[in-house]
Amino acid sequence: MTEKHYYQGTGRRKCSVARVRLFPGSGEIIVNGKSPEDYFGNRQSLHTQIREPLQLTDNLTNFKVMVKVCGGGVVGQAGAVCHGVARALLDANAELRIVLKRAGLLTRDARVKERKKVGLKRARKRPQYTKR
Repeated sequence: MTEKHYYQGTGRRKCSVARVRLFPGSGEIIVNGKSPEDYFGNRQSLHTQIREPLQLTDNLTNFKVMVKVCGGGVVGQAGAVCHGVARALLDANAELRIVLKRAGLLTRDARVKERKKVGLKRARKRPQYTKR
């Protein structure tokens, strides 16, 4: 059986979908052709969220990470990238499942925006009630 050239995983969060590929490399991360600092701006929490699965498994310098992400906003996209990186690491080494599962990185966050209801201003906000 031949060795894979890359390991892949798909991550989702809110409306965002991230397709992640891990290549053997030096630890470079590329999101939609840009560095994470250029793509997500200077929000340090998003940068740490993306690197979290790699840091937990001590693979920060072992893989080159290529990500294509679309849909949603920057926070949802960062969550999708984190989920996708965790799934790709699982594809690379199945023994990492315990570490990633314990950190909660393999579970898809199913929370999405609640829809607006008829007769309300937003999902739950009601018009002001007047008695007289």
